Amino acid sequence: MIDQATIDRITDAAQIQDVVSDYVTLKKRGVNLLGLCPFHNEKTPSFIVSPAKGIFKCFGCGKGGNAVHFIMGHEQISYYDALKFLAKKYHIEVQERELSSAEMAVRNDRESMFLVNDFAQKHFSNTLHHHIDGKAIGLSYFRERGFRDDIIQKFQLGYSLEQRDAFTQAAIKAGYNKEYLIKTGLTLEGENNYLADRFRGRVMFPVHSLSGKVVAFGGRILKKVDKMAKYVNSPESEIYHKSNELYGIYFAKQAIVKQDRCFLVEGYTDVISMHQSGIENVVSSSGTSLTPGQIRLIHRFTENVTVIYDGDAAGIKASIRGIDLLLEEGLNIKVLLLPDSDDPDSFARKHYASDFIEYVEKNSSDFIRFKTNLLLADAGNDPVKRAGLVLDIVSSIAIIPNNIIRGEYVKECSTLLNVDEQMLYHQINKLKNTEQEKNTIRKQSEPQLQQSTSASENLVTMSNTNSKFELLERNILQILVKYGEAILFEADDVNPNPLTVGIYIIDELERDQLRFHNPLHTMMLDEYRQNYTLDNFVAERFFLHHANNEISTITADLISEKYVLSTIHSKIKKVETDADRLNLLVPRLIYEYKNGIFIDMMNQKLLEMKSANDAKNNKLVDEIMQEMSKLDVIKKQLSKTLGERIIIKL
Repeated sequence: MIDQATIDRITDAAQIQDVVSDYVTLKKRGVNLLGLCPFHNEKTPSFIVSPAKGIFKCFGCGKGGNAVHFIMGHEQISYYDALKFLAKKYHIEVQERELSSAEMAVRNDRESMFLVNDFAQKHFSNTLHHHIDGKAIGLSYFRERGFRDDIIQKFQLGYSLEQRDAFTQAAIKAGYNKEYLIKTGLTLEGENNYLADRFRGRVMFPVHSLSGKVVAFGGRILKKVDKMAKYVNSPESEIYHKSNELYGIYFAKQAIVKQDRCFLVEGYTDVISMHQSGIENVVSSSGTSLTPGQIRLIHRFTENVTVIYDGDAAGIKASIRGIDLLLEEGLNIKVLLLPDSDDPDSFARKHYASDFIEYVEKNSSDFIRFKTNLLLADAGNDPVKRAGLVLDIVSSIAIIPNNIIRGEYVKECSTLLNVDEQMLYHQINKLKNTEQEKNTIRKQSEPQLQQSTSASENLVTMSNTNSKFELLERNILQILVKYGEAILFEADDVNPNPLTVGIYIIDELERDQLRFHNPLHTMMLDEYRQNYTLDNFVAERFFLHHANNEISTITADLISEKYVLSTIHSKIKKVETDADRLNLLVPRLIYEYKNGIFIDMMNQKLLEMKSANDAKNNKLVDEIMQEMSKLDVIKKQLSKTLGERIIIKL
């Protein structure tokens, strides 16, 4: 881990305008700099760099952050790799903190496994190009597939000799520990110290992580041998979890961002052939069903995915269920069905990139239409099968998170299936209600929070969904981050110490035992509470350069709001900013938040009252009325503080 002192030196040296100008032409615009956003295509500049705040913000695509975030986004690398990237740029020696013995053991294991995989990749590639069997068998195979030498080099393809333990012995001779050869799955161990190469007699496809490290291998056998799998892959290990990896993502990530689309295919050679034809924004799930981890990896770079199928109907039906996960993630899905005689590999070898893109644009369709037509062909005129088809399609539409998109698909499905829209909506709502009931049952089976009788504790236990309070919490966080260290009230006879904005917010929330509803907001509030007493603590800097990327990103958004939170024009035409009136603004934000929770509680009690009246449960009605009388005391306090005219409704 990089120690905090080194991180501070890096972030101090990495001036945002200096970092960004290596990639974007910037022009002066007032106190800021303006340019074309490198993260999406635009003709009118909407990309702002603020040297004073040390941040960038694109008001077109929404990306923003500090210099480290910019490098993470542009180079598609991790937080710590971005820090090292900037350290190298500014000639800063990276000092990493001393790890515990347990951390050191895990780290040593991981690093050793990466070193073994790196040696294996180089060994297999060297065998392919320089060993007589590698050239005669492996290289000949790749060239017969039509792969150019530069593509073979780019994807670091190789060959593992057919001898039982040729690779294992070479690795041990080179000084690599047998333990890590076995942990990575490169070597198999049997009784009496029997060792054998897992991939013997196979052409090799290294699997690269997002940062380009080799985490695993796929091996294809070239001879027809009974009871031997055509493809063998590395087993799960500390450095390889197949559900989180996509073949080709390292080579495709920049093209995916640039094209704002990802092509998803099935196999290794599909990816390689498409790259060779000029289509680089392509990845493969390596013949396995899509997983949530793989989908999140794609979603980091684009929201648009085109799934490419060959004409194998059985294969399509086997994998089509996994695409529902893409819809659930909120991705925009297109499906391309290739001619019966082609798969992505063969099709790419026959066509130039421009021809391929033209074919995609003319022949791809949205996933719901594709799935409907596919299943209609099977259902025919059988009423039972058609009913099952409707339920199958509706189940896919129901998981789409965007209401507008879901509505458009309902219209399209209604036309294709000749089914009334209201019936489709009825089925969708039925599915959603069933899912909600399952969630409710699951929650009820969990340990219940201890019920409190005090009005203050009720403020917490009776509050409802996160979304209602998102803006209220965000307003408080914005003030906390920007002005947390500012003096809110000076010291006086009653309070010998001045009261800062941060201490006031913490005290007010703790007084009523309030917690934020959004987990990320809660995390930031807790970290402020834990660190604000430290010497030289500045909330804006602390959160902007936080190791948690979500926290640092939301901080960049908070301090780069396009408009001031609440600007007031005084009678003398002077514009008062938030900083000028913190003593009025901060208490108001806190009480508006409390008022929001109170209104939500009152609404819930009214609903409970209605249900109790309908059930003629007089005892429950009396209990609810007593609770509401307690809440009425809070209402009077809030009304006095805020004024009746500003009581908000959620």
